Amino acid sequence: MELECFVMTTYPPEIVPGRPDRDWMDAFMARFPYRCLPLVMANTTGWEILCPTDITIVWNGGMGKNDLTITCDADPTYNLDHLVQSHFTHGVVTFHTGYMFRTPPGYAVLAGGPPNHSKDGIQALSGLVETDWLPFPFTMNWLMTRPGMVSFKKGEPFCFIQVVEHKKMDDVQPVIKQLESDPDLKKQFQAWADTRQAFNDSLMARNPEAMKEAWQKFYFKGERPVPGEEVKGVKASDDHINRRRLKTPRVARPKR
Repeated sequence: MELECFVMTTYPPEIVPGRPDRDWMDAFMARFPYRCLPLVMANTTGWEILCPTDITIVWNGGMGKNDLTITCDADPTYNLDHLVQSHFTHGVVTFHTGYMFRTPPGYAVLAGGPPNHSKDGIQALSGLVETDWLPFPFTMNWLMTRPGMVSFKKGEPFCFIQVVEHKKMDDVQPVIKQLESDPDLKKQFQAWADTRQAFNDSLMARNPEAMKEAWQKFYFKGERPVPGEEVKGVKASDDHINRRRLKTPRVARPKR
């Protein structure tokens, strides 16, 4: 399957597979958040579109287009209209991705900010775009949350795209159930709860083996806990993924 990225500008921004690292995650002692596999997988399940230059955005709180100003840090006279501008008013910052995306029938592009990446004073807006038929590009928008100044650095993602088979969502029926209705699942949960409590108690008691293990890795390994074992488990899924290997965009060869 291909995600077609048709170039719509002379110098399109770079697109790269989602990167796992985040500054706030690095700042934790022992980089603790990276032990949370769902966080890392979310960070890497999609492609980043990178800002090609350092820019500064200033909003005075007004609702007009001219109440928001955007400048290029490297060259204040540089025309940024092809990349980013004040278009929708009300403190909305509009980025142009530089591409028109096309997906196979039934698939769409979910565009938003990079997962688990926060910016003070501005919020990424998300959009689901039916790129299986759309004959023009979409924009990526951010909303200033208060008057002030924010910046995007060169190489920082301003858009994060994912390909989703969105039409199947209408066929999903959420069903509220009691855990007792699935005895096997309840048994598995109880095994996890018991081993979790025992492991945490061992950590509090500074048990050498628990201290060496540092954290339980059942989810990371795709395993179910074994009753009575604090760190050992059994394989729970043949489809478990603990690392993304998304493809870097390639340039299509011209047709002869």
